[in-house]
Amino acid sequence: MIDAEFRSEERFSRLSLAYKDESEKLQVHSCVEKIIAKHNMKPEMHTTSISNGREVLVVEYHDDNGREAGEIFEAIMKALEIKECI
Repeated sequence: MIDAEFRSEERFSRLSLAYKDESEKLQVHSCVEKIIAKHNMKPEMHTTSISNGREVLVVEYHDDNGREAGEIFEAIMKALEIKECI
């Protein structure tokens, strides 16, 4: 199961997507890359290991004056069929 966490401040937005295995990792990374490629804004991204052998992909936008990141994050969550975000 892929878990999502969203955080936003004035011009900063971050979406964290946690996954448990190689299959979910490929699904998350492929989806994120496809959706980001459709937009002019390019985020900072990194992957980190977390507890229980899981990893998290963090997608961050800085200086997001037009709030475009929200639309991008919604598209990612819809494509991954994530219904709830913390």
